Amino acid sequence: MKSLDLTRRATLLGGMAALGGCGALGALNTAATPLPIYDLSARSGASAGRRTDRTLVVARPEAPATLDTDRIMVRPDAVSVAYVPAARWGDDLPEVVQSLLVRSLSGTGRIGYVGRAEGGPVPDRALLTRIDAFEVVDASETLTARVAMSLTLIADRSQRVIASREFAGQAVAGDETPRAVVQAFQTVLDEELPAMADWVAARA
Repeated sequence: MKSLDLTRRATLLGGMAALGGCGALGALNTAATPLPIYDLSARSGASAGRRTDRTLVVARPEAPATLDTDRIMVRPDAVSVAYVPAARWGDDLPEVVQSLLVRSLSGTGRIGYVGRAEGGPVPDRALLTRIDAFEVVDASETLTARVAMSLTLIADRSQRVIASREFAGQAVAGDETPRAVVQAFQTVLDEELPAMADWVAARA
């Protein structure tokens, strides 16, 4: 794993250096310099549809080691992994995704209780999530945010699998700044989170 260091992406790195009041790009990678934090918003699914008074817990999503971090991952090519040195998520990515799912599902008002696996009432249903991709793809002259997740809904007591489905989407960043990259992720989630919430609510 390595920090993103591509001459062609100078604006992606240099833009945040200017905002941080630091002229040296190398300083962005030092522990003494806090990285700017970026957040993502949860968009709820539809409020109309099947309703239930069941309880649902959202387990901490599984993710490969390269994604189990608060850094924003970049794929400069098919076999390399890098990280945007000028930005980070507000928490490790699995916790970010878990929070987004909880808020999106709760926002539908169609499930009796939605929360994290830690604490709360005894659940009737559990949502298991595997993060397969949550990365910036550096291809040609564009940066593309790509998200892919697999959701599995189970009956908590019997551990019976009720349904599974994969969700994926991508969006091109408007420019090469960290803010534009994060907005591209938000664009993907604005479409995929409601679809996930509707799918779960219809089966919970």
